Amino acid sequence: MSNRESFLKYLKFEKRCSKNTVVAYEKDLDQFEEFVFSTVGDFDVKTVDTKLIRSWVVYQMSQGLTAKTVTRKVTSLKAFYKYLLRQEIIPVSPVDGVITPRIPKKLPIFVDENSLHHLLDDGYFSKDFEGVRDKLILSLFYGTGIRLSELVNLTRGQIFLSEYLIKVLGKNNKERIVPYPRSLNTLIEEYLVLRELEFGEGMPYFFATKKGKKVYEKLVYRVVKKYLTLVTTLEKKSPHVLRHSFATHLLNRGADLNAVKELLGHSNLAATQVYTHTTTDKLQSIYKQAHPRA
Repeated sequence: MSNRESFLKYLKFEKRCSKNTVVAYEKDLDQFEEFVFSTVGDFDVKTVDTKLIRSWVVYQMSQGLTAKTVTRKVTSLKAFYKYLLRQEIIPVSPVDGVITPRIPKKLPIFVDENSLHHLLDDGYFSKDFEGVRDKLILSLFYGTGIRLSELVNLTRGQIFLSEYLIKVLGKNNKERIVPYPRSLNTLIEEYLVLRELEFGEGMPYFFATKKGKKVYEKLVYRVVKKYLTLVTTLEKKSPHVLRHSFATHLLNRGADLNAVKELLGHSNLAATQVYTHTTTDKLQSIYKQAHPRA
């Protein structure tokens, strides 16, 4: 087994990374190996040096890749060489001396509260199976802040109606418990009745297509975009925008940052702190309008 294959196996079985994460690492390593072959004619993990990796970074930037994408690829390489170091295949990691491009901070895009209330409360959804399903999809995204992959893989056993909670299997197979609005129980029960009438009992997954199959990410993305288009002119209209809206609205209403971190399933607070920029902007706006000396 090659070092590369051993590393990918380690990610999958020991680190318990998701399939998408492992595929991303594999793709990044493939691209790096191709670059090394084209540059020096051979690839050997023991002879790759910092200078060569820096050249790879410069090459990627010259190809028009964003700083965020390049940094992610370097992170994949760093994890690979850290693994080789731990296995005592190399004495030192050549990635440690590599400085990644600075990533410009982007504020999260979110839909304002009134627009989402308007969408969910004012009759935009039909009363048939697909209409009720679609409304529940958007309501769960906004009501819990869960990720697209987490919603797609949701099962009936992960929803606890009497406690108003869902158990979510997040990144790296980490479980977390997330509350949802109590008003959603009526919609959930309505959906379950329609689903049983359409397809019978015994489905292992929660959300179904009109053919009774498990919903897939592209379908859910299209559903979210379709309905957000009705109430917002934002350029981006995705499930992640609803996740951003969930976090931003919680913080705007005084929620604790650490609590929002846990609800979102972030591994560190820095990932959650991006939402504080939005709330700070709101506070400044209120201050300028209200303070006599502002």
